[in-house]
Amino acid sequence: MTNSEHFDAVVVGGGPAGSTLAALLALRGHRVLVLEKEFFPRHQIGESLLPSTVHGVCRLTGVADELAKAGFPRKRGGTFRWGATPEPWTFSFSVSPRMAGPTSFAYQVERSKFDHILLNHARHTGAEVREGCAVADVIADDERVRGVRYTDADGAEREAFATFVVDASGNRSRLHRRMGGSRSYSEFFRSLALFGYFENGKRLPEPNSGNILSVAFDSGWFWYIPLSSTLTSVGAVVRRELAEKIQGDPEKALLALIAECPLIAEYLSDARRVTTGQYGEIRVRKDYSYHHTTFSRPGMMLIGDAACFVDPVFSSGVHLATYSALLAARSINSTLAGLVGEEAAMKEFENRYRREYGVFYEFLVSFYDMHRSESSYFWQAKKVTQHNRSELEAFVDLVGGVSSGEAALTEADAVMEGRRAGYDEFATAVDRLAHSDDGNMVPLIKSSVVRAAMSESSQVQMHALLGQDAAPETPMFPGGLVSSADSMYWLPFTGS
Repeated sequence: MTNSEHFDAVVVGGGPAGSTLAALLALRGHRVLVLEKEFFPRHQIGESLLPSTVHGVCRLTGVADELAKAGFPRKRGGTFRWGATPEPWTFSFSVSPRMAGPTSFAYQVERSKFDHILLNHARHTGAEVREGCAVADVIADDERVRGVRYTDADGAEREAFATFVVDASGNRSRLHRRMGGSRSYSEFFRSLALFGYFENGKRLPEPNSGNILSVAFDSGWFWYIPLSSTLTSVGAVVRRELAEKIQGDPEKALLALIAECPLIAEYLSDARRVTTGQYGEIRVRKDYSYHHTTFSRPGMMLIGDAACFVDPVFSSGVHLATYSALLAARSINSTLAGLVGEEAAMKEFENRYRREYGVFYEFLVSFYDMHRSESSYFWQAKKVTQHNRSELEAFVDLVGGVSSGEAALTEADAVMEGRRAGYDEFATAVDRLAHSDDGNMVPLIKSSVVRAAMSESSQVQMHALLGQDAAPETPMFPGGLVSSADSMYWLPFTGS
């Protein structure tokens, strides 16, 4: 007999997208089930983060301090041997006013460790996480998706019903077929990647030793990511028409590609390839760029790699995953709270998510023109992002993941301080009520947290946690919604 349960949301997949979404929903008191088919920690491709994830989304979920303690190498920008310029050139996140100061870095992470930290944090926030659970299909009727069928770690068939089902199961997702529409692959970025791990490779000179190094060569480009003082992830991305270069013995193929690229060969001249453990295998990844033609239907959403992925030269994968989780969390939180309708919330989610994917995609098409100088790439970044600052700042904002202008990605510390101040005020009011002889409720009702919960006014919602310090937001799209001051909800726009 099939066992069944009921939740506010079922999240399929426990990677960065799924664990981030689960934490953001659980923080709002929702019942969340995460179903992950593997047991963590596990190997996963992709190790280079952007500041928008580290100092934005991860600060909002509360996991940023734990990441800071993990000892991951700091990435202050990127170094490229790319385009018409023969020598490598470097950009720094600190160039952007949106990332200047203490937030002008990201991390290079071993995904097995990083993903495990995020999944455990989702547990700590209150989400129920079940590993070793393979989801077979969604449960749906003519109106909406109602839940999922899955096999648990003991082999028992089970059902989980929920108001929302979110597919965060990655590029190998099977559930995306139940979304409607189709997965559309880019004709421009039909690439393949061959990658492995090396010990004792060289490092860039300080202060850029933690930077990702991206190097173009005749057959494609290399990533070179320092994961620790000695461990380096090295991968070659080659064009589909050159697929024969990665056929046959993967070790010989990778070494042959390294020999084609003098700068990478130099950096690996004294290195040895890791041949044991989770990093001992040389792996292949293909079809690097795609998007699903729709990201939502009633009761269901796609986030992270289940929805889209773009060529990884700017390390946008985890950024798109965690940012889409934030957008999805707002949509679910606000719908469950009755602040906006589901259709409007899903439209806002999809519009913002597609905008972010589209900016990276459009810019990358121009970035693959190897006959340009870096200044030309900066100009193109300004064009595709419609940035109102300098060309260099536009480029850095784009590759730092903050070109959307989302306050949550650049001002999360202020949001969290405002949220804590609101909670402190609420706690003080409760304490005063508990010690009051006359049971006077006025201090409690006047607290900003209670006023936010009781009022239907979006203006109260906007200022409840940050007060007059909350900057007014305007819709990103005509007729669209705005985010609440704590960045957890969508709200109707009430301005002129």
